Amino acid sequence: MRITGAIKFVVALAVFLVAFYVISQVFEVKMDSSLSNIFGRSAVETAVHPVTKAPKYKCGISKICPDKHFAFKMASGAANVVGPKICVNDNVLMSGVKNNVGRGINTALVNGKTGALIDTKFYDLWGGDVSPFIEYIKKIDDGTIVLMATYDDGATKLNDEARKLIAELGSSSINSLAFRDNWVFVGGKGIKTKSPFEQHIKNNKDTNKYEGWPEVVEMEGCIPQKQSD
Repeated sequence: MRITGAIKFVVALAVFLVAFYVISQVFEVKMDSSLSNIFGRSAVETAVHPVTKAPKYKCGISKICPDKHFAFKMASGAANVVGPKICVNDNVLMSGVKNNVGRGINTALVNGKTGALIDTKFYDLWGGDVSPFIEYIKKIDDGTIVLMATYDDGATKLNDEARKLIAELGSSSINSLAFRDNWVFVGGKGIKTKSPFEQHIKNNKDTNKYEGWPEVVEMEGCIPQKQSD
């Protein structure tokens, strides 16, 4: 009887082990199959619907510029807190981060043939003297691209001579620029037409975004490269 009981126990144990082995193999196969399906489906979906990023153009503008054009993006100052920013061909020429901006009219000069930076300056036209600004504009060489942006106030000290010189650079709005208006402009020394690159927002207490100042004005585009004479 004891021998018979032992044999039954061994047989039962063997059956249990075989059953356990079979079940584990089946579940393992199914699990592997499920994982394969999941990863396989993910790979197919990635191939069919690849993750795409928006293309980045120079200076972060919304389009690519054609050949023989320089990409630019610029913004006026925000009230008297955040300075203006001027970027040409992916190079930030003026900004608060570069610490080369200030109250008044901020000006960057760029070579019209190469796009290389020539100079940056800002002139305080609220508490300063307009004469150095006038002399600066007079000395700009023909063929130079001129980019201007206001910060805080860029009009109080402007006189007729200064406005005339900026108008000759291609500006249409300079004669109406007034106290705390926001203005950005791209023109050129020796230009024979009015520039298409100009934005102007009036200081108006009823519409100002900031107390005492209008909203920031931004502009982007493609400046034609100056061709050889």
